[in-house]
Amino acid sequence: MRRPRGRILITLLLLLVFVALLGAGGAAGYFYLVVAPNVPSIGAVTDYRPKIPLRIYTSDDVLIGEFGEEHRDFVAVKAVPDMLKKSILAIEDTRFYEHGGIDWIRAVGAARANLRGGLRQGASTITMQVARNFFLSRDKKFSRKINEVALAYKIEQALSKDQILELYLNQIFMGRRSYGFSSAARAYFGKDLAELTIAETAMLAGIPKDPVRNNPAVNPHRAKQRQEVVLQRMRELAYITEAQFEEARKEPMRIASVRQEFGTHAEYVAELVRLQVLAQFKDDAYTRGLVVITTIGKAEQDAAYDSVRRNVLAYDQRHGYRGPEAFINLPSGAEEREDAINEALRARPVSDGLLPVIVTAVSPRQVTVENLNGDRIDVSGPGLRLVGAALADSAKPALRLRPGAVVRITQEDKGWAIVQVPQVAAGFVAIDAKTGAYHAMVGGFDFNLQKYNHVTQALRQPGSSMKPFIYSSAIERGYSPGTPILDEPLEFPRGGANGGTWAPQNDDGKYDGQVSMRQALTHSKNVPSVRLLRAVSVGYAHAFLGKFGFTPERQPKNLTLALGTGAVTPLQMAGAYAVFANGGYQVRPYLIAAIRDAGGKTLWASGPPKAPAESTRVLDQRNAFMVDSMLRDVTRFGTGAASSQRLGRADLAGKTGTTTDAVDGWFAGYAANVVAVAWMGYDDPRSLGGREFGATLAMPIWIDYMKVALDKQPQQVRPTPDGVVRVNDDWVYAEFAGASKTVDVDQLPPLPDGAAEAATEQSPAD
Repeated sequence: MRRPRGRILITLLLLLVFVALLGAGGAAGYFYLVVAPNVPSIGAVTDYRPKIPLRIYTSDDVLIGEFGEEHRDFVAVKAVPDMLKKSILAIEDTRFYEHGGIDWIRAVGAARANLRGGLRQGASTITMQVARNFFLSRDKKFSRKINEVALAYKIEQALSKDQILELYLNQIFMGRRSYGFSSAARAYFGKDLAELTIAETAMLAGIPKDPVRNNPAVNPHRAKQRQEVVLQRMRELAYITEAQFEEARKEPMRIASVRQEFGTHAEYVAELVRLQVLAQFKDDAYTRGLVVITTIGKAEQDAAYDSVRRNVLAYDQRHGYRGPEAFINLPSGAEEREDAINEALRARPVSDGLLPVIVTAVSPRQVTVENLNGDRIDVSGPGLRLVGAALADSAKPALRLRPGAVVRITQEDKGWAIVQVPQVAAGFVAIDAKTGAYHAMVGGFDFNLQKYNHVTQALRQPGSSMKPFIYSSAIERGYSPGTPILDEPLEFPRGGANGGTWAPQNDDGKYDGQVSMRQALTHSKNVPSVRLLRAVSVGYAHAFLGKFGFTPERQPKNLTLALGTGAVTPLQMAGAYAVFANGGYQVRPYLIAAIRDAGGKTLWASGPPKAPAESTRVLDQRNAFMVDSMLRDVTRFGTGAASSQRLGRADLAGKTGTTTDAVDGWFAGYAANVVAVAWMGYDDPRSLGGREFGATLAMPIWIDYMKVALDKQPQQVRPTPDGVVRVNDDWVYAEFAGASKTVDVDQLPPLPDGAAEAATEQSPAD
């Protein structure tokens, strides 16, 4: 410990010898003639380009993501609060505005104090710290100290005092991967500089001397001691009053538990933006200080995130407890026991609101758990609802709760409850029907647990949520919502050596004879949909799907097309339903509204929202109107009726979707120019349960989101377009008004060779 102090003293004494023997002018001459030519160029400070991370915001200016090795803001010195400047100068360099880079008075005082063995003092000025941070290592070598002094002189000649202070404020390392005081204020307190109290200002000012030992998140006791030193110095210099000193000294410090608290959970949004920006700007994306403004809003994103979490957990509760995540042995010794608990809990992945804990005591009516902080929590009553079977004497060992079990708890209205991390996946996306701008997106239950984005990447069978597009193709061929379709059992002989038949079935096993197209879609009848597709022809309907943005190669070219056995993503589905919502225009979903550089200059912008151009029309306005009218009936009287009941609106339109054995659950719909799609399923496809449907799985997510998205949005009445008339109390194209069409098996042409064999035996439900 003495060797570094000795080197510092030697350095200071030698510097004093320079002054004494050569005089101030001689010392300066020595630096300019001997030292200065060998020190680095100071171009890095005269042309300062800090590495500022990529930051991503909502449309209403809420930070949702930050990417870069160094967390740093750049704040002009004139924008830094005066109290922060004073706190820094008080503890680091009181005579900063008076000396020329080297504070010889302080150097002599530090040498005298160190020689007497008192409290160790330093002599580095702010200018010298800038030189060290930009150009030099932190070793104690004499040569480094000489270079530091020379660089300080050069910097003082090239820059004003305010410019030097600005460099210090933005460049200094502050711990927690933060560089500069603005970034540190957000890292430790979640605040902007202007929001800091005197106590918080003093805490930050005390960090640079030793960002590890004085780090309030790691060593709060030492950080508090350092803070008081800063406050005392500020009081001595009359920067604060005695009353302010006492108030600041007593103020409790509330340090953020994590480095950065974002304004809303939009991790999947931020990651998607990061990838797009990285593709355009390459590695500069992480250092140029780019600011990306997205199209999502905080309120709607919050609603989407909360809805997905709540409904996934509700599904998980319905299907029972799977057992503890792990078991550990609890040592009898207090210290060993604490170490074992800490090790086990730190190994568990973090999930928002689902806290890992260790069971320490169990009875039939109460479970006691311990968290990472050593707090003991009792869970009882409704909080044990999920784990009732695991408390029974007959519970299997893998299921039973016992001391040492690793479980999760969450805070509910009536106290703590034991829960589990769901295995089921989900995705949700909402876009603007007219522009394609994202309103909200949640790519999965928890980004920390799984980075896979189910909205943009998960290709899943859509089930009956694909039916509206088949019905739309039929309208274009002269059929109408009132067209009668025979709803009776249907069998197709298979070709090939094995023979047999393919017989699509209605989900409920009921057949109503003759129904209209409208009724068939409203109640999601499978057999009439297959008949309709055969009447339209698979080839025509398959090609027709391209209008809505679906990938043709991922859709079957057989009769199961009517039952949604192809593959789509939730994002594709949202874009497709937007065509019905906006009157027939294809939109391209987009997430980035603007990109700006660190100085605020706009590098790219999507421009103000515009109505769809006629060049993007892909569907006759009349067709979109008719399908919309049928989709509204789905939400009034059909499989989606709960949506209108719970939201109390008559302008909702949408469609449920459930695939065979309830492997996938969907709801796609819209109102007031907001199109939203919800999906739920397992990544390793398996049944979600015999009593689960799109209406029980996905529609609740959609409804909970729409409560917020449609709040204060007036209900919309869709105007009747020209060219449609009423025939038999339903809409039809005017040019087809005189034609009478029905869809009956006897009227259908025979299946082409192999078509029946191509149709799978799987008949998606719903």
